[in-house]
Amino acid sequence: MRCYIRNYVPGGTFFFTVVTYERRRMLTDALARPVFRSALRQVRAKWPFDIIAIVLLPDHVHTVWSLPADECDYSLRLQKVKEIFTKQYLAAGGTAAIPTPSEAFHGQRGIWQPRFWEHTVAGEDDLKRCVDYVHWNPVKHGFVRRVKDYAWSSFHRYVSAGEYAGDWGAEDPCPGLEMPE
Repeated sequence: MRCYIRNYVPGGTFFFTVVTYERRRMLTDALARPVFRSALRQVRAKWPFDIIAIVLLPDHVHTVWSLPADECDYSLRLQKVKEIFTKQYLAAGGTAAIPTPSEAFHGQRGIWQPRFWEHTVAGEDDLKRCVDYVHWNPVKHGFVRRVKDYAWSSFHRYVSAGEYAGDWGAEDPCPGLEMPE
């Protein structure tokens, strides 16, 4: 059995990749998007964190979160987002894939892969690379040719704040950087 070691840093900033079960392409569907947004809001109301950057792709989410100074339990927050999303998505008419008997025995519902990938952000340069990677990801996967054409991303908030030009991302801003997809 694998041993997963997480880096829990109070007040830390973290990059996450969360993937749907069997890479089902559902997260950008009209049903899933508002449910995902609602799950994030509900979790943030009870267990605060700041969303620095986020992109919602059909089969995975990349996001960068910053936790309050005295807190480090991002695993709980991600677990709750997945739980709330799953319950609300299924209640709204969404469907789940059929998990293996072992997965079903362990309470998995065929919506999310059981784990997630985490990277602890180390400083301002690393944060910029992570945020750029989040925003460039729809181009990387071929969903759009220009970053600004992808709707489900915090990129537009960054443009409004003057942190990116509207035509940012004409070329890969972080060549060679590979995060788990």
